[in-house]
Amino acid sequence: MAAPSNETPHAELPDPQEVAKTYAEVARRASHLISDHVNRQLKKGITAPADELGIAQAFMDMMAKLLSNPYKLAQAQMSLVWDYFSLWQHSMMRFAGLNASPVAAPEKSDKRFKDEEWEQHFLFDFIKQSYLIAARHIHDTVCCVDGLDEQTQKKVNFYTRQYIDALSPSNFAITNPEVFRETVKSSGQNLLKGLNNLLRDVEDGGGQLRVKMTDTSAFELGKNVATTPGKVVFQTDMMQLVQYTPSTDKVLKKPLLIIPPWINKFYILDLREKNSYIKWCVDQGHTVFVISWVNPDERHAEKTFDSYLLEGVIAALDAIEQQTGEKSINAAGYCLGGTLLATALAYLAGKRQASRISAATFFTTMTDFTEPGELGVFIDEGQVSSLEKKMFERGYLEGSEMAGTFNMLRANDLIWSFVVNNYLLGKDPFPFDLLYWNSDSTRMPAKMHSFYLRKLYMENQLVEPGGISVDGVAIDLGKIKTPCYFISTIEDHIAPWKSTYMGARRFGGPVRFVLGGSGHIAGIVNPPAANKYGYWINPAAKLPASADDWLAGAQQNQGSWWTDWQSWLTAIDGEQTEPRDPAKGKLKVLEDGPGSFVKIRIDATQAA
Repeated sequence: MAAPSNETPHAELPDPQEVAKTYAEVARRASHLISDHVNRQLKKGITAPADELGIAQAFMDMMAKLLSNPYKLAQAQMSLVWDYFSLWQHSMMRFAGLNASPVAAPEKSDKRFKDEEWEQHFLFDFIKQSYLIAARHIHDTVCCVDGLDEQTQKKVNFYTRQYIDALSPSNFAITNPEVFRETVKSSGQNLLKGLNNLLRDVEDGGGQLRVKMTDTSAFELGKNVATTPGKVVFQTDMMQLVQYTPSTDKVLKKPLLIIPPWINKFYILDLREKNSYIKWCVDQGHTVFVISWVNPDERHAEKTFDSYLLEGVIAALDAIEQQTGEKSINAAGYCLGGTLLATALAYLAGKRQASRISAATFFTTMTDFTEPGELGVFIDEGQVSSLEKKMFERGYLEGSEMAGTFNMLRANDLIWSFVVNNYLLGKDPFPFDLLYWNSDSTRMPAKMHSFYLRKLYMENQLVEPGGISVDGVAIDLGKIKTPCYFISTIEDHIAPWKSTYMGARRFGGPVRFVLGGSGHIAGIVNPPAANKYGYWINPAAKLPASADDWLAGAQQNQGSWWTDWQSWLTAIDGEQTEPRDPAKGKLKVLEDGPGSFVKIRIDATQAA
């Protein structure tokens, strides 16, 4: 019997033939992609890099202003040196086995440094703190430069944050403890798999990187997402109208029309049965109709903002009246869908038809674009003109371009976490219904999107009486007397709640403003059963002048705003009637829900 060995067993080495085969496949695919890219560039001709976003100019302006005050810059440098000296002292104490308070620590919500080695291991703790110190000083130095105009300062702040996030040690194999462990454990197989994943995403993107966020093959609309039973009962060039099958013995007499944003697909409100707002509304006795917007292409290039209103919302009102006999309904709009709903209310008021919508609800909706949040970084004359040139050439804005913009607003969560998972750890993305929806991009017609960016974001004309007109009707939000319910969310980075509050005060009728917890999606898709986040309500009869004053007088409530909304709506009109089966209505059933419009998915290769 052999004596036991004291040597530490080595990790089992991979099969050399398999390694060689993997390298050969990677080399073949990489060579093909590089060759294709070079050929495309040669056909286009060599051109100087364009600064369509104005990033280079913004940073040149910032540096010129920064260097004009060398004393302040020297102070920043000395402060940085002092923090690094403190870190070195801290690290020496840690190395000697002594306890020491960190010089810099990440926010509790920062998932990049959740691995325990970031804190427990001396070296990784040093790397983490060194990065956090540098990140803080870079940001503090450029965030408030004297003499820089507001738009340039916002641009500098935003792209500096992108730079800082990109350089995080968590994004590199050698400085990420989790990746380092996996590399040693698998003898580097994770990096080979990651490179294959990277090549796959470039191939799927037709030569452009499309980071895969989830396993899209795990989901099918109507099968495991968007499953609430319903029928498509009407359609135009712009939309399909889905009516859902009732689930209660009695229903509210007034139907409910939900208007989703055309920038996303409606099934964010019907992902799964347990968190489906649509299913919950059906179970509360609403006769629910939902607009499913078309995913436009070059055929829709001439479609305008008017088209979305007239061939979308107004056409839906006409169809619902024909289907149910009801001349007045309740309506709810999400994000841009809410902006469209506000326009529709003002349009109907201008035509003396305001009674067609008896109560209106707005989910995270901006109507006053004075403070558009970080999205404003992308909206100025230079950037919009450049975007218009691209849009008018092909007739639409590509959905992936807009998706990339939104992902940059939360780059660590929606970009870099997947870079680490897919390319450094070599893992396949987890099947997640929310990310499946997030990657299901939609296009936008060129003429409509140009109007939207210029008239609403840049010129803020929606809040000016008569600033815009629809079908010859001047839009004036002050003429809206319909009872309105605004639900915004405190962490929203797309429609900042203080901006939505400013818009809510523009309406001429009674407004109930509610502030939910969390962000643009989670704060809205917040079913009562989850008992999460909570919401704030200010009992004052009239909205205070500022959002801060409103919040100071607000009371926090536990649970979901959904139940508060239901109580508000039924208090306005709780009359009931017999259930309405969409298959037995006056309108012909065109197909089963969720319909064919929502199933048009953009192929990334085609989009490239």
